[in-house]
Amino acid sequence: MKIGITCYPTYGGSGVVATELGIELAARGHQVHFITYQQPFRLTGREEGIFFHEVAVTSYPLFQYPPYDLALASRMAEVAEFYGLDLLHVHYAIPHSVSALLARQMLAVRGIRLPFITTLHGTDITLVGQDPGYLPITKFGIEESDGVTSISADLKETTVRSFGVQKEIEVIRNFVNCDVYKPDDEKRRALRPRYAKPDEKILIHLSNFRRVKRVGDVVEVFARVVREVPSRLMLIGDGPDRSIAESLALRYGIQDRIHFLGKQDSVQDLLLLGDLMLMPSEMESFGLAALEGMACRVPCIATRVGGVPELVEDGVNGLLFAVGDVKAMAAGAIEILSNEPRQQAMAAAARKTAQDKFCTSRIIPMYERYYEQVLNEVS
Repeated sequence: MKIGITCYPTYGGSGVVATELGIELAARGHQVHFITYQQPFRLTGREEGIFFHEVAVTSYPLFQYPPYDLALASRMAEVAEFYGLDLLHVHYAIPHSVSALLARQMLAVRGIRLPFITTLHGTDITLVGQDPGYLPITKFGIEESDGVTSISADLKETTVRSFGVQKEIEVIRNFVNCDVYKPDDEKRRALRPRYAKPDEKILIHLSNFRRVKRVGDVVEVFARVVREVPSRLMLIGDGPDRSIAESLALRYGIQDRIHFLGKQDSVQDLLLLGDLMLMPSEMESFGLAALEGMACRVPCIATRVGGVPELVEDGVNGLLFAVGDVKAMAAGAIEILSNEPRQQAMAAAARKTAQDKFCTSRIIPMYERYYEQVLNEVS
């Protein structure tokens, strides 16, 4: 198949999933065309079977805000016609589904069929889509899609409840390449001394440091843990709340125990160094960072929100807590890190969960079957 993919080409979960999906589809012999305003960060530009088409937005004095959605629709139509795309797969409802709808209508006038699938990722439904200014157009874009998928059952239920959509939504959960994200004892031995002493544990947090990720809670938890367990904290990512984390680290006098690593491309090489992941988010429609850590044998302390319980099984491959309960999260982390047999059992269970349920070998064929289903339905 020839598949067009549109996403936000950033470090957020939807961009990561869309990019990794394109990489995996190309590896399986499909031709993949990314259509967005810049090359997704996980692409090198040299992958076989993958093409990038930039959406250029021109500013005119008349436009207070450059109309990216219109430029995107036009570029979608151009690429689809020139390369003979079979379908578009857009990630994040706003504005991508509406742009795809416009592209479909533009080509239909010339007798060209271009179905599109919208994948809902989370804040496009729970945050942006709930805004009164965007709710009607979000609902319209979903209902006009030829196919709709959701990354968790919880997000599907939230979408139906919040928007009252009648469109059938297929749940296809996020995935991880278990051959890339995996334990590597040799690499761990080589890299770990850069970040911790032999007797110290490593806790990890990976996010875009937005408020919903509650990175302040990560530091609050670690401040309690480090009093009881010799440990270090690796903060991977960057964003608006980094200053909050830095301020709290200074307040608790633990800044020398925390590694602020910023945005990283090959996060798997860092995740495999961890003993425990902290994900105290206010909302997670799935929890991709936790899955990537689990594939590397890192159990997770997380909050019982959204689609997280579909991934983290409390007491088996991690622990679940109420949002904001940093005291309980810290106690749970201390208990795991102080009990080597339990930590190892949870680590093994985390890896097994990733392998059994969320590896690319299981999830990518679901997308392929869904593509075929949608193409058959619109033909």
